[in-house]
Amino acid sequence: MVKIDLRKELRNLYLPSARAVVEVQVPAFTYLMIDGSGDPNHSPAYAEAVEALFSVSYTAKFMLKKAPQEKQTSGRDYAVMPLEGLWWAEDMSAFRSGDRASWQWTMMIMQPPFVPQSVLRQAMTAASQKKDLPAIARMRIEDFGEGHCAQILHVGPFTAEGPTIERLHAFIGERSRLRGRHHEIYLTDIRRAAPARWKTVLRQPME
Repeated sequence: MVKIDLRKELRNLYLPSARAVVEVQVPAFTYLMIDGSGDPNHSPAYAEAVEALFSVSYTAKFMLKKAPQEKQTSGRDYAVMPLEGLWWAEDMSAFRSGDRASWQWTMMIMQPPFVPQSVLRQAMTAASQKKDLPAIARMRIEDFGEGHCAQILHVGPFTAEGPTIERLHAFIGERSRLRGRHHEIYLTDIRRAAPARWKTVLRQPME
């Protein structure tokens, strides 16, 4: 059985270079999403959202892998996609001042196009029955596309993203205008790597 890894197939979107900001066209993908607010380092809602997203994503993966042979989706194995986040605030100065309590976020995981929404809904039910995951009640399935964007890979801790974000915004400012929400894609399991090695895709939609 061949294991599908969409991060490699969508290399231009999920494995960019850290050397330069590039422009990309981001089509619509299907995501599991959970909204919330507050400091991600201290908010129970944030931790609950991340746990629920991965639990449902892995449940759907194994449900599809074990599907009966007569099902069209049978025999497909794939890598679960990385955690992603959309970030904003009612007053954007909250990001410059570090007022994390005012941050708003949508955490999400992209689902491969061959995974039926019916399987995702079944996975939400199965995961909630297996473990207490309160954030599943806030989970939704949504198609989300960003269109024209600029992005760059940041290597290092989240607290050191500032200069990389400034490069990203300067690149856009020379060509167009910012729009939409700041988007981050977390490629590294931060539990297993030193902060200096963390890799995060920083993406910003642009006019």
